[in-house]
Amino acid sequence: MQSLTKNLIRPMKKYDFDEVIDRHGSGCTKIDDLRALFGKDDLTPLWIADMDFRVCPEITKALHDRISHPIYGYSRPGDTYWSSITGWLRKRHDFEVRREELTYVPGVVKGIAFAINFFTCKGDKVVIQPPVYHPFKIVIEGNGRVVVPNPLVLTEDMRYEMNLAELEGIFANEHPKMMILCNPHNPAGIQWSRETLAEVGRLARKYGVLVVSDEIHGDLMLGGRRHIPFLSAGPDAEAVGIMLGAPSKTFNIPGLVSSWMVVKNPEMRERYYKWLEVNEFSAPVMISTIGAEAAYNNGEEWLDQMLAYVEGNIDFVIDFAARRIPGLRVIRPQASFLLWLDFRGLHLCHREVMDMLLDKAHLALNDGTMFGAQGDGFARLNAGTPRAVLAHALESLETAVCTVCKQS
Repeated sequence: MQSLTKNLIRPMKKYDFDEVIDRHGSGCTKIDDLRALFGKDDLTPLWIADMDFRVCPEITKALHDRISHPIYGYSRPGDTYWSSITGWLRKRHDFEVRREELTYVPGVVKGIAFAINFFTCKGDKVVIQPPVYHPFKIVIEGNGRVVVPNPLVLTEDMRYEMNLAELEGIFANEHPKMMILCNPHNPAGIQWSRETLAEVGRLARKYGVLVVSDEIHGDLMLGGRRHIPFLSAGPDAEAVGIMLGAPSKTFNIPGLVSSWMVVKNPEMRERYYKWLEVNEFSAPVMISTIGAEAAYNNGEEWLDQMLAYVEGNIDFVIDFAARRIPGLRVIRPQASFLLWLDFRGLHLCHREVMDMLLDKAHLALNDGTMFGAQGDGFARLNAGTPRAVLAHALESLETAVCTVCKQS
């Protein structure tokens, strides 16, 4: 009996996140585009939000099994694809989604662009909350709409909060048609409370504003937190909200382009999903659905281990900065593998900070001002990398800071 029980217990796999994988020549933006984007390629790339970890092997196997078939004909996702998403949302976020409320989109930013083009007209106003993911501004202005900023407030204890009073004033006086919500918020990794999300929903419904919620980092909650989808924040949020998500950041598969959208409001959903369908915007690609289904059905163990490793990386960065780089403050994220670094304590202008990172530390980080004027003095660092890479980067940064501060 004891041996039978032993055979029934499947040992937990141990994934190796310390493995350093050479990505040169793989066509990855993170490394192969360094010279084009940063002017040099001798940089440690800790910028764009994909991780340097080997993909969950169950995803690789599912893709390999399908690709090994000699015919790549027209394909459609089966019921198991859709149920993998709804089952994941139920299990990880306690969020119930019916099949008819769910559709595929070829990327979260594309999903935002589709919503802008369907629900608004040229010249209409769209609210964003800087510092925030920079494609929001690009896709709004690129489609001839007008950005209305509702900047977040940074408190003395280095926490970002929404300025809800100002948001209501914008809704009442500027009459925007749409707000793009970042939940959790990128770049600072903020988890919005249920109360805050409910208030956004209440204000949006009161003033007739559609809320498009980017929740691509929702699976990457840290410290035992549980993600709160905007659409779960009450009937007001359901009435005005569109939710966008994906396994891309969660399982390090952005190249598979496997995003999805949820709309609860039936009248809004019927019109919008019909438009997506007739324009073939909601038709998935074969490898997208295969990779996503494998991730949601078989990747949870990998994800939990990855999050534990990333939390260790975050602790490592925060401790290193506190002990060895005076003047650098790191905002501890509540979600994601991205870190928001505050260099203002070095008393350098923003351009000097960015030049130091590039020329002295040989680091490729995201310039804080790309997230808005509120990012002056900040940079974003991707901690989704082996700890040895992170240690090398921080030691280079320490040396660069010492050199520059002595010179000034």
